[in-house]
Amino acid sequence: MPASIREEGGLLLGAALIRGTATRLSCPSCGSAHVAQVLGDNGGISYVCTACGHSWS
Repeated sequence: MPASIREEGGLLLGAALIRGTATRLSCPSCGSAHVAQVLGDNGGISYVCTACGHSWS
């Protein structure tokens, strides 16, 4: 158990940073990291690049 609130906050921040970098997507067309996740026509997950407009699933 963490000895202090600061230590516990540091552990949570570290986990959030690791999770954020592990799930980062980039556009296969232009390489931009500006990607939005959207629902597809049949309820599936699709992605759209907000930089160039390329979409994929």
